[in-house]
Amino acid sequence: MTVDTNNYYGNISISDNSIRVVAGYAVLDCYGVVDLVSRSIVDSAKELFKKENYSKGIKISHIDNRIFIDVYCILKYGVSVSAVAESLRKSVKYTVENFTGMLVDAVNIHVVGVRV
Repeated sequence: MTVDTNNYYGNISISDNSIRVVAGYAVLDCYGVVDLVSRSIVDSAKELFKKENYSKGIKISHIDNRIFIDVYCILKYGVSVSAVAESLRKSVKYTVENFTGMLVDAVNIHVVGVRV
């Protein structure tokens, strides 16, 4: 699916996969995040054959001009989960809004595990 917007530059269509990759870069750039995790076993099997790891663990949904993002990640042992989650939320929201020019309504952080 694509996110469509219309502004003074014209009609712009952005694929969900490109939004996932941008959000994945933003997530992996934050301190305390070790890796992204696939959401299900079917997604894990699909990810084995893909070369890019930045789109796994990111789920994008959109209604009208609002984008909803779910992030599934593993955090570093010893970091404050709430502080890292808030940093992730702000970073992903800012990065995706600047990339798309649209509003990100919600960024949900799902901490799947902790790794030493």
